[in-house]
Amino acid sequence: MAPTTLSDTPLVTRVVDAALRCIARWGVAKTTLDDVAREAGCSRATVYRAFPGGKDGLLDAVARTELNRFFDRLGRTLDDALDLEDLLVSGITEANRALTSHEALQFLLRHEPEVVLPNLTFHRAELVLGAVAAFATPYLTPHVGADQAGSLAEWVARLVLSYTLCPSEVHDLSSPDDVRRLVRTFVLPGLQSTSKPPSLSKQGA
Repeated sequence: MAPTTLSDTPLVTRVVDAALRCIARWGVAKTTLDDVAREAGCSRATVYRAFPGGKDGLLDAVARTELNRFFDRLGRTLDDALDLEDLLVSGITEANRALTSHEALQFLLRHEPEVVLPNLTFHRAELVLGAVAAFATPYLTPHVGADQAGSLAEWVARLVLSYTLCPSEVHDLSSPDDVRRLVRTFVLPGLQSTSKPPSLSKQGA
């Protein structure tokens, strides 16, 4: 059995969750390690031992934890998809729901956008898009082939980020019906034909 790492411990999870609650109330700039320690029910020294990098180390751990949780929830949603259209609709809807309902993220977008937006634009955005593409490619490959899967994943990720950061009055990504119309009208027709046609379902029906 592999040894338990610090990131696996209940203490780290408790502190990360406490930090998220603090950020959702006050933002990053006003949240201190003392605030997080009180919220987590432990001492400031305990937080420092768990996160040797101090506040920056804690924030890095929060970002990694939330990204892993996001992919875990999204993966469970995509596992139930029966065909490419269903995969795209359920993935886009769940991703939008996760982002728009995330209290800490939404607080930062409203009050401290400078904390979030640099990570979603220019060269830093490539890290986020690359992580999404790596995650989604195995789900998309059976439908569009390995050559297109990564590009499609990145395209859809850009679409979700754009509509989440700048909501549209035309397409509501929280509505599965709206997302299905968007996918049928713009996404599916935009895919190039491949030598192997997209499967209609997991059973090939």
